[in-house]
Amino acid sequence: MFSAKVKTRIAGLALAAAIFAAPAAAMAGVVVKSTGPSSAKYPVGAKVADTATITLKAGDSITVLTSRGTKVMKGAGSFKVGERPKATRARFSALTRKRAANRVRTGAVRGSNDASVTPTNPNLWYVDVTQGGTICLNDLGAVRFWRPDSTAIATYKISNDDGSADITFDAKDSVTPLDPVLMSITPGGTYSISSLAEGGTSAEVTFAFIEGDYGRADQLAEALIAAGCNTQLSQLADRLAE
Repeated sequence: MFSAKVKTRIAGLALAAAIFAAPAAAMAGVVVKSTGPSSAKYPVGAKVADTATITLKAGDSITVLTSRGTKVMKGAGSFKVGERPKATRARFSALTRKRAANRVRTGAVRGSNDASVTPTNPNLWYVDVTQGGTICLNDLGAVRFWRPDSTAIATYKISNDDGSADITFDAKDSVTPLDPVLMSITPGGTYSISSLAEGGTSAEVTFAFIEGDYGRADQLAEALIAAGCNTQLSQLADRLAE
């Protein structure tokens, strides 16, 4: 006969063995960009297990963000989602770093002097004054605006039914803050962002707010998809796939 102490120990060892014998939960990535004949089968937002094998056709291109990195698959061919993803942690950190946005002052961020280079928004939380649609913000108290052409001084106006405020970029500056004293952003509100220059751009923007600090690109991608922030989702996908 076993003593109560020995029985307890045996039960504990049996439970531990059962836990270690159980199969590990499969990790899943999220599709953030999908083009080509198979895009309907693998739409943006779809979850794909790391262990899954995807068979693509000619002309297909699918980008999946996994817990370990970015996987870009281009057809035709068969690809395992979790096999050797590109490590993009440093790039993701730079793209979403709120510390950089908080330090921005007029004159601190410059545009490229190379006319052959198309400027791209360097931070996911900068609001592109030329893009409409739903834009996600992660810090309502530090809203920053970005413009692709920083060659000359320019002023934009952001307005809604409650009022308006000017957004002024000095020459060579590509980023400028919104003065919270002049206007605050309300999540769910629709705003018009218009250039005051003759023939300038105009965009209708609806702001959404997503909380939390996201340590992984796949987690942030899911939040952007849920909020409908498609411009930033494309920005995230393109930057991490470079």
